[in-house]
Amino acid sequence: MTSKVGGQVVSGQGGRFFSRPGRFIISCYVLILTPSTLFVMTDTASKTGLGWIDALFMSTSALTVTGLGVVNNAEHFTILGHLWMLLLMQLGGLGQMTISMLILILFGHRISMREQAIVREELNQPPLTDVKSLIKAIVTFACVMELIGTVILALVWVPEYGIEKGVWYAFFHAISAFNNAGFSLFSNSMENYAGSFTVELTLALLFIIGGLGFTVILDILSYLGPKRNWRLSLHSKLVLRTSVILLLFGTFSLYFLEYKNPDTLQSLGGLRGLLNAFFLSATTRTAGFNSIDLMAMTHASLLIMMVLMFIGAGSSSTGGGIKVSTFATGVIATKAFLRGSRTFCAFNRNIEESVVIKALAIMVVSGILLFFASLALMISENARFDIVLFETISAFGTVGLTIGLTENLTDFGKIVLVFVMIVGRLGPLTLAYALISSKPSNIRYAKENVITG
Repeated sequence: MTSKVGGQVVSGQGGRFFSRPGRFIISCYVLILTPSTLFVMTDTASKTGLGWIDALFMSTSALTVTGLGVVNNAEHFTILGHLWMLLLMQLGGLGQMTISMLILILFGHRISMREQAIVREELNQPPLTDVKSLIKAIVTFACVMELIGTVILALVWVPEYGIEKGVWYAFFHAISAFNNAGFSLFSNSMENYAGSFTVELTLALLFIIGGLGFTVILDILSYLGPKRNWRLSLHSKLVLRTSVILLLFGTFSLYFLEYKNPDTLQSLGGLRGLLNAFFLSATTRTAGFNSIDLMAMTHASLLIMMVLMFIGAGSSSTGGGIKVSTFATGVIATKAFLRGSRTFCAFNRNIEESVVIKALAIMVVSGILLFFASLALMISENARFDIVLFETISAFGTVGLTIGLTENLTDFGKIVLVFVMIVGRLGPLTLAYALISSKPSNIRYAKENVITG
């Protein structure tokens, strides 16, 4: 049991499981998904009703801002169902602890040290971060970006659909894009707007900014603000440079692999084809919208997309994957090893060895998770290897892109992807820390070499 003393959460008998922030965050997901699943099953949210497994899948996909669907989101849900999915996307993108703490701040509640630790854990923040200021800045920035996105998209959709429907479409897609959710009110996502520079660039900028990570965004705002901070942090520099490299790599790779494909980019022409390659490169990094038929793409393009989905977005962002900074740190560590260096340098700064070890651990744990999840789906589903792997990585990266498997999954396959989506959103190490008991030892053994490579 637990009790509050002076604003502090005190664990009593049976409270050891929740003593770690990771475990508490997982319990919050369970507490949100349970009533959400029950609501999505009703005729109030769904036009034809859903079984509990399908309702759990859709709720999880929205809360983890993934976008995968066992039913067509645009056609299946009522207006209340769409509003509920929108709430879950906003909650999942900003983080349920961020929203909870904001409510407590607004009502004058004193945030305890443990509650602050949970928020820092969820947002991957250092120990000395001012949680109150961080939460207010995150929510304000998110609302401003979503409002700007709504206004721009409304300029396109209000003339086409009328004021009420056009504004609603703009509002829904702006929130879905900024939170990297990928849910759309159009049955074929953004395929009808494959040639619209306004729609595609607006959505792309929303999920690129949302995918940078709130730490990077606030660092940039501090750098550009009136009280100018003259130096971006090493983390921000790594994320920004690596994000640009990955975005350009994805854009030009996908364009040159698809520009002669009559079923994808060829019919769009040069400039619009390049625009859609850019859109696809950006959305692959956890956004989940698609402007062309993915099932018509070449296998080489799908492989590149899988790599980008696995890397994902920035830490403390609305996206998933192993994270851009993790990938960059792994590359830096590999480069240092090949040069025979014992230090890991970037932008004239040294990266702590513990950070490098953590990055490598994230890659290994993520690889193991994808192996067992893909193996389980290959046993339970009647699908090709490449399709299973694409769908599994899409769930892990909380991307939401599909090439046809998700809507035909067995109940067992749906449960597997529910687990993968949750782990992908929380981070594989968060789950590992939550489940594995930490027992540090002061015992030191003699060193001995191991032959590797």
